[in-house]
Amino acid sequence: MIMENIYKPDLMEIVQIQQHTSDVKSMRVKFADPERAKDFSFKVGQFGIFSAFGYGESTFNICSSSDWKDFIEFCFRRTGKVTEALWQLEEGDTVGFRGPYGNAYPMKEWEGKDLMFIGGGIAMPPIRCAIWYALEHREKYGDITIIYGARTVGDLVFRDELAEWAKRPKTRVIQTVDPGGETPDWKGEIGFVPTVVEKAGLTPKNAAALVIGPPIMIKFTLPILAKMGLTDKDIYTSLENRMKCGVGKCGRCNAGPVYICKEGPVFTLEQVKKLPNDY
Repeated sequence: MIMENIYKPDLMEIVQIQQHTSDVKSMRVKFADPERAKDFSFKVGQFGIFSAFGYGESTFNICSSSDWKDFIEFCFRRTGKVTEALWQLEEGDTVGFRGPYGNAYPMKEWEGKDLMFIGGGIAMPPIRCAIWYALEHREKYGDITIIYGARTVGDLVFRDELAEWAKRPKTRVIQTVDPGGETPDWKGEIGFVPTVVEKAGLTPKNAAALVIGPPIMIKFTLPILAKMGLTDKDIYTSLENRMKCGVGKCGRCNAGPVYICKEGPVFTLEQVKKLPNDY
């Protein structure tokens, strides 16, 4: 009996590249095999492992909506050998893809709730897929609030989409940059994300919050959400940056009794608090 090689990637053609900042790009890729494309599906919040052949593979959230067909998107920061190799690729080139892996955002469970999406820096891509899905099924959700911050104006990603989202009904978008990171024509907020969340005067009802970003941002945002009445079960995050093999074999993402790649990467704050302190 021939066993399937779980590490063998699908071949994907790069059909579009968008550079967002000096060190962040997103790529839209499609399956080289039409039959594989026809059979493929995923849920928002799941992740994939993308290969730059000859250099290695890295884990990234699938940052496109699961409603979008014929392609998927991922976003990365230029930080090492693999991402440097991905950075040099052009439209028409080939990358590898394994996935989808992990659990997903509970979009069905969130129906009827106000939604709060709070992100910092490169955290917008893993939030983006959920935002688009919620907007595409707008009638199923209450008020949507998006608060996104970065160090400087030049570090904000998907800025064109932020402007598009702000035009949608019952959708509030707040952009902020750290003090000193503004430009003369900046019209958004100036301040750290937790401060802006508190200043926003939000009064969510029956709400769920997705919070992804630097640990320090999350740490100071959580007490503010608690003051708003959100419980640990109402607050979600993604630990997809902890992935390595994606299939529970290498043990790199093991946290106590939990394999993040198998039981995550999406967790509630209640679940995260049960993990070892180094997570």
